[in-house]
Amino acid sequence: MSVSPSYVPQGVIPACLLPFNDDLSIDEHNFRRHLNELADTPGLSAITVNGHSTEVAACSINEQKRILDIALDEVGNRIPIVNGIFNESTLEAAETARWSQKAGASALLAAPPSIFRDGAQYRPAMAFSHYGTIAEASDLPIILFQFQMASGLGFSLDTQIELADRIPTIQATKDACGDPVMFERTVRALQGRDKPVHVLTTHTAWLFQSLVVGCNGLLSGAGSTIAGLQVALFDAIRANDLAKARAVQERIWPITEAFYANPFVDMHNRMKEAQVLLGRLPSATVRPPLVKLGQTEIERIHNALSMAGMIEKTANVA
Repeated sequence: MSVSPSYVPQGVIPACLLPFNDDLSIDEHNFRRHLNELADTPGLSAITVNGHSTEVAACSINEQKRILDIALDEVGNRIPIVNGIFNESTLEAAETARWSQKAGASALLAAPPSIFRDGAQYRPAMAFSHYGTIAEASDLPIILFQFQMASGLGFSLDTQIELADRIPTIQATKDACGDPVMFERTVRALQGRDKPVHVLTTHTAWLFQSLVVGCNGLLSGAGSTIAGLQVALFDAIRANDLAKARAVQERIWPITEAFYANPFVDMHNRMKEAQVLLGRLPSATVRPPLVKLGQTEIERIHNALSMAGMIEKTANVA
């Protein structure tokens, strides 16, 4: 059972990784170890499972249920667990919401189906229907996943405001709009409501800048590896300690430059390789269609961790 049935999504929320065995089955032992390492980080608000960082698209529904159950069993009495909804069907998304609440999740991170790429921005009724159906299936807080408008998966600010008006359980948005101007408008509009909708930045490549705008939290896959640094940056900015915030950002910057380099699809591969380099995971195995990184890129990740003071610099990381 989750520790917080009345959890409000804000603050620092890392999205965890999912270790695999060589046969591509879930490595439950090291997943539990990874969850405990995250939960031991002071200052976190929650941990997210079944998101992009756990390769949710490559996991069956039964595996997603198992992932949530493991998280709740291992750390659910210590920290709230946010469960991802990445279903292509609205009805399946509603069913995911039901079993998430029944299992003991504290909140839902709900992404739009990929069919929204084909013009749903111009049919807001699709968003109202999709998220309304999820809300009817569960009374857990919903974190709306906001993508870049150019992707076709993003929602206009007007649509986000109307979603919040129509669906009271939408309590936060994980904002990946990629546009600093739109991001600030979103923060001002959603957090300025009588009942605020908390904006959680996921602009990890420009985390410092996005936090300075005043958003109420962050939700990021990079938190799987640098949760402590993210907490330090968030707290420093909240305390208006710009000098400390800039010092933390100097450590974060080389890591996020390595994680979020092109091709973007490899970002979570890179985080897994970082976990191996740090001695936190025994393997960086990923499920297809993802493929393992080459040695040159692994060396770049090692150098980034070294620049951040997280690992000693060595000549050979093979």
